[in-house]
Amino acid sequence: MLSISPKDITIAQLQGYLQGAVSPRPIAFASTMDKNGKPNLSPFSFFNVFSSNPPILIFSPARRVRGNTTKHTLQNAQETKQVVINVVNYDIVQQMSLSSTEYAEGVNEFVKSGLTPIPSELVKPYRVAESPVQFECKVNEIIELGQEGGAGNLIICEVLKIHINEAVLDENGNIDQYKIDLVSRMGGNWYSRSNQGLFEVPKPISTLGIGVDNIPEFIKKSPVFDGNDLGMLGNVEALPSEEEIIIFVNENFAVKGVLSSDDEQKVHLKAKEYLNNQDILSAWKVLLAKK
Repeated sequence: MLSISPKDITIAQLQGYLQGAVSPRPIAFASTMDKNGKPNLSPFSFFNVFSSNPPILIFSPARRVRGNTTKHTLQNAQETKQVVINVVNYDIVQQMSLSSTEYAEGVNEFVKSGLTPIPSELVKPYRVAESPVQFECKVNEIIELGQEGGAGNLIICEVLKIHINEAVLDENGNIDQYKIDLVSRMGGNWYSRSNQGLFEVPKPISTLGIGVDNIPEFIKKSPVFDGNDLGMLGNVEALPSEEEIIIFVNENFAVKGVLSSDDEQKVHLKAKEYLNNQDILSAWKVLLAKK
C-alpha cells in the first residue's frame, strides 16, 4: 500500500489524491454579486449539506495554488454575505464547466456560459434559470482554513428559500433522482452522472474561451444544439482560420458531401457528431465552412 505524508508531496499532487479519493462530490454552482452589483458565477466541488434545522450548506473556494490569490466568489461573499447555490444537472454540465474559466473581474459568467440569470426573491445574487434546484442563502460565517495556496475557506450558508423545477418531482411531490439527473465531480476530468455513471469533461482551457456570447446566432438558434453543445463551442480560444477550414473540408469527403447539400440541419448534425466525440475544432470547421 502506498503511504504518503501530505508534507512530502506538492500541493497539486495532494489535491489530486484528495479529489480522486473523496468522490463523487456534489457541485455548488454559486452565484454572487459584488458590492457594486456586478454578478459572478462559479462552480465548486468542495460542497455539501450539513444541517436541516437550520438548513445549512457549506462550500469552500480554495486559494489558488498558483499565485495564492482568492476567487471573486469569496470576495463577494465577504462583502455582501449573500449567495445563491444552484445545483448542476447533466443538461448544463458543459456550460457550468465553461463558467469556471478564470475570466477577469467584471466579466459576466452568465453571459459567457449562455446561462439565464433570473432575480432572486430574498437576496441580490441571481439564480440560474436552467438549474433544477436553486437555494437562496445568507452567509452566516466564513472560516479561513489557511493563508497559503490551496487553503480552503468554508462559506457557511443558511438557506432562506428553495426553488424547485416541478419537472424533477415525482407524483408525491418529492425530487425524483432519475429526473433531476444530477452530476458530481470526481478526480481529473471525470464526472459522475447520477443515473448513468462516469463521463469525462475536459477542463476549460487555461486561456480564455470565446464564450457562448461570441457564437454566431445561426448556431445558437439551431434546434440541433443544446446548452452542452454551446458550452463546448464556447470553450475555444479562437476560431479556426479560413485556410484551416479549407484544408479540413478537402481532406474529409463525408464532410464535403454534407456541405454540398442545401440542408443546414444536416450540416449541424454533422457538427454535433464531432461535438459528441469532444472534437470541438472540427465541429467549428464544419459550421464555419457552410457560413
